[in-house]
Amino acid sequence: MTTLFIKNMVCNRCIMVVQNELDKLGLPAVSVSLGEIVFEKEPSLEEKNNLAEALSALGFEMIDDKKSRIIEKIKNTIIELVHHQDNEAKTNLSDILSTRLHNDYNYLSNLFSEVEGTTIEKYFIAQKIERVKELLVYDELSLSEIAFQLNYSSVAYLSNQFKKTTGLTPSHFKQIKEEKRKPLDKV
Repeated sequence: MTTLFIKNMVCNRCIMVVQNELDKLGLPAVSVSLGEIVFEKEPSLEEKNNLAEALSALGFEMIDDKKSRIIEKIKNTIIELVHHQDNEAKTNLSDILSTRLHNDYNYLSNLFSEVEGTTIEKYFIAQKIERVKELLVYDELSLSEIAFQLNYSSVAYLSNQFKKTTGLTPSHFKQIKEEKRKPLDKV
């Protein structure tokens, strides 16, 4: 088994697009997940180059160096936790990252800050706020349900973090989004 690491894969649609490119190129993969493609046997240099070119045209990038792979794994783990595993992350983020990436959290934290220019915590908060925005726009959950789903200790804490990050309260953000949306019959 051999693994190729891909940068900028952030959702299930990305996985589908990468899988589609692999199919077009005739490269059978054992699995495709966020940031990774696992092959039974290592693709040839020509196959790797063709894949890199096809993925680059779609906004993805193959990662070769170890530090970049670790950074991408950190990002993908956080994205998976925030966007795809509602209310499952009761454990500390530092414990989750250390366990999944088989590295000391201090090393991961320092590396992330050095390469990305921000902390893991700030990146995690930014992802959570993006998820809150998404859920507010869907308008299916109350703010207290959103706070529970994203493991906030209270609605007040969520609201404070949202305002600190966006400059708006959640209700003002929701109001602005509703004003910009036109009813289907007016489009």
